[in-house]
Amino acid sequence: MLRATMTSKGRITIPKKIRDALRLRTGDRVIFRLREDSVVEMLPCSADLLSLFGVLKARRHVTMGQMSETIRRARG
Repeated sequence: MLRATMTSKGRITIPKKIRDALRLRTGDRVIFRLREDSVVEMLPCSADLLSLFGVLKARRHVTMGQMSETIRRARG
C-alpha cells in the first residue's frame, strides 16, 4: 500500500509508482470519482480531440509502379 501526506494547502504528491502506472506526466490532468462505497478512484483525463491535431502525418500516395521500382532497387 502506498501513502501520501496532504499539505496545509490540500496538495498531495502522487507516488511515483502510481504516476508511472497511469503514465502521468507534468501538466497532465486527473479525474477523481467518489464511489458509493466511499472509495475514491483517480483516473487520467483523456486528451481532447483538438490536442491531437497534427499528430499523424499525411500519407504519401504511391503507385504500384513506384512500389515495384523501390523493391527492385532494394534487392540490388
